[in-house]
Amino acid sequence: MSTEQLAWGTVHHAHVNGVRIAYEETGAGAPLVLVHGSWSSRRSWDAVVPGLSRSHRVIGYDRRGHSESERAPGQGTFAEDVADLAALVEACDAAPAWVVGSSVGGVITLRLAAERPDLLRGVVVHEPPLRACLPEDAGGPIGAVLDAVQAGDHAGAAERFVEDVAFGPGGWARLPEQVRATMTENAPTYLDEELAPDARTVDEAALAAYGGPVLVTSGEQSPPIFAPVAPYLARLLPQARHLVYAGAGHVPQVTHPDAFVAAVTDFVASRP
Repeated sequence: MSTEQLAWGTVHHAHVNGVRIAYEETGAGAPLVLVHGSWSSRRSWDAVVPGLSRSHRVIGYDRRGHSESERAPGQGTFAEDVADLAALVEACDAAPAWVVGSSVGGVITLRLAAERPDLLRGVVVHEPPLRACLPEDAGGPIGAVLDAVQAGDHAGAAERFVEDVAFGPGGWARLPEQVRATMTENAPTYLDEELAPDARTVDEAALAAYGGPVLVTSGEQSPPIFAPVAPYLARLLPQARHLVYAGAGHVPQVTHPDAFVAAVTDFVASRP
């Protein structure tokens, strides 16, 4: 494990499952691990880390293939992402941890709950795009995004994803320049995710057996494609609470950081 000083703290590098994973941590208290979604990096949590770290030891990392973490050769799988998360929690001596996952990071978080509940105090997930509850793309917007990535048009693919899938028209222009640059850089990993044999899947029976605390959140302004997620999870996890972020969409940790921090910290504080 090595470390390097950065502006807001120290970035660490842990070797897990054959790849070098970059992560940062700050604060003290019950461990809280942040799992970012497709296209992005641990920097997508920057706006909420100060608030969360007032009461928690916060750990954020770049998933394999994203930004500062190493990309392994060949086709990746979601199982590898779950194994990386489990190994990082153990390497940081953070178990049992609260794990917060956004979008595809939420899928990875739910898979950890199904496969390694011993590592968890509880989970918070925002609009995980599980394949079982979302309509098949059938060559629609996601197909066009994948075609653009395969053609090498990474910026165009990122813009298509933002405008046609995740945020809606005008979303690309509203994103900060650094966010657009990160999404463009990480475009190849999105292709890898969507082609994975276990893409956006979870063992329903194993997840239903998870008895820990669960908070499922949605954005009031999110695209309709995410609407089936909360009811689907409510059937599998009847103990789950559901919260809707007023005026927010698919990335409330970026657009509504105060509401996000309040939702997470209030939920955690409400648990024994």
